Amino acid sequence: MSNGGGPDFETRMAEHGRIDPPTSFVEQATVSDGSIYGEFSDTWPDCWEHAAATIDWSEPYECVLPNDEPPFEWFAGGTLNASYNCLDRHIETGAKNRVAIKWEGHLGETRTYTYQDLYREVNEFAAALRAQGVEEDDVVTLYMPMIPELPIAMLACARIGAPHSVVFAGLSADALATRLESADSEYLVTCDGYYRRGNAIFLKSKADDARLKAAHDLDEMVIVEHLDEAEHLGENQHTYDELVGDHAGSEVPPVERAADDVLFLIHTSGTTGEPKRVEHVTGGYLAHVTWTSQTVLDLKPEDTYLSTANIGWISGHSYVVYGPLAVGATTVMYEGTPNYPEKDRIWNLIEHNAVDVFYTAPTAIRAFMKWGAEYPARHDLSSLRLLGTVGEPINPRAWEWYYKHIGNGECPIVDTWWQTETGGMMITTLPGVDAMKPGSAGPPLPGIDAKIVDGSGKEVPPNEAGYLVLTRPWPGMPVALRHGRRWGREGTSKVDVNGWNYFTGDGAKVDENGYITVLGRVDDVINVSGHRLGTMEIESAIVDVEGVVEAAVVSVDNAETDGVHAYVTLEAAISGDEQMRERISSHVRERIGRIATPDAIVFTPDLPKTRSGKIMRRFLENIANGEEFGDTSTLRNPEIVGELKSIVRDN
Repeated sequence: MSNGGGPDFETRMAEHGRIDPPTSFVEQATVSDGSIYGEFSDTWPDCWEHAAATIDWSEPYECVLPNDEPPFEWFAGGTLNASYNCLDRHIETGAKNRVAIKWEGHLGETRTYTYQDLYREVNEFAAALRAQGVEEDDVVTLYMPMIPELPIAMLACARIGAPHSVVFAGLSADALATRLESADSEYLVTCDGYYRRGNAIFLKSKADDARLKAAHDLDEMVIVEHLDEAEHLGENQHTYDELVGDHAGSEVPPVERAADDVLFLIHTSGTTGEPKRVEHVTGGYLAHVTWTSQTVLDLKPEDTYLSTANIGWISGHSYVVYGPLAVGATTVMYEGTPNYPEKDRIWNLIEHNAVDVFYTAPTAIRAFMKWGAEYPARHDLSSLRLLGTVGEPINPRAWEWYYKHIGNGECPIVDTWWQTETGGMMITTLPGVDAMKPGSAGPPLPGIDAKIVDGSGKEVPPNEAGYLVLTRPWPGMPVALRHGRRWGREGTSKVDVNGWNYFTGDGAKVDENGYITVLGRVDDVINVSGHRLGTMEIESAIVDVEGVVEAAVVSVDNAETDGVHAYVTLEAAISGDEQMRERISSHVRERIGRIATPDAIVFTPDLPKTRSGKIMRRFLENIANGEEFGDTSTLRNPEIVGELKSIVRDN
């Protein structure tokens, strides 16, 4: 593989600051006519019929959006089923032998499911769930790693009209119990365990602990025997293979769901210390993610697609499962990490499966850069047609590396901004229409209205930082926003905008061409390996340790991953030694999960604070990353910044 980009990249950037998509890509792109922006603007909200047309409806909707004030009822009167849209309709059009899922396990084992295979097992598990008492609108919690049984369970739930609640497998028993209670879920599907970096992680024991800690009883628990460990089955516990075997050959008619019926709920970390429950509905969400899969990711039924997102988070829901399968493409899943057993695992997956579209996070790209360009250079990546990023802003240097070494200077990059709350992509370039600006997400998608405003709601001038606000509803919006309800800091909003609006919690700026650069969170949420975690949830766990007075956590980019650095103030008589560090780490793992465990714990006599007592995490983040921290005159205790810099350096 050649090192693409080269002088041409630098020349184009110097001349224009942007890069046009290759002509060869534009010629085959799903959307290549720039008039789509004007069309969507002129015909809003009826423009969203384009999204609705990407899925099949059992009863057609009567109106795209009957009202322009809450409650918003997208595709009112329509009924559909998400499982049908991801499976049945492809089989009915002759695609039963097309591969739906390719999976590679941690030990090198593989499994391949055609759409017919997937249809068969989804139906069998749907029948099993019904036999266990799951009815329409019952919430089923799925606490599972990246194994095929997870999307199978999601689609089985959707088939019978039971919303699913996927809980990331890396979270602790306490975190699972909290989410079971929040969802009022009485059904749990889990597995015996999974592999990560060569080690077996036992999951059922955590699920059993959560079952004891939950405030209500679980009616039924299903265990996938992934590690082939002999598990003790308690009361109302069943193995997945046993249940599927009992219902071999069963077919379950897909339950018709109203467009506004809940498809799933998912929890994201808020800023109050408690996970925030977000509900997405069947019609608007599925139309949104299918349409964006086609127009932004340029996915086609014949494509093979790989995302590094975990299904335990919204990226995996939207762009590993529902979007790609609704399009009818092949989605590649893998268990474990990108650098085990070797640092070229991802590139091997792309070469072996002839992947067309690759979607990953800037965190991962920085890790790939750290490991070295020699790893992708070992592999033929010429099958790639499009690259994407998600999860956080990508800096121009990482963008350029991705463009050159992975895309060979021939693949457009879509830098997508969206959130758990938005359901699907909101701000990004259309790869067959728009030029790319490294470091900038791009314009709002057609039909999306985003503004950068100051605290009074007034739009700021170009290239001036402000708050990112969405001022029109969109099909993939969650239940709370559909009904005009708001939650957490995002909802109470520092921004005063006339009429309905959603304050995203992100800072941003917009250039003269309408390209939006997202600057990051303005609330207290951090990215850890691409996962959003609330600082308050982690800090609450730390402060819960006896002897801890105060704590602040920040995200740290160490090129391998985004980790957590904790700054901790102890009681005067308590020693900040390794034993205390282990107590804190152990408690965080127990309360939240291994993913939130601090990479470093710095003991400090104080934290940098404003005169009003607000902790200035910006300075802590600068210190942890070895960056200059600038003017400290706004602090009531500016001397602590220098002290902390010395402490971190000496450690």
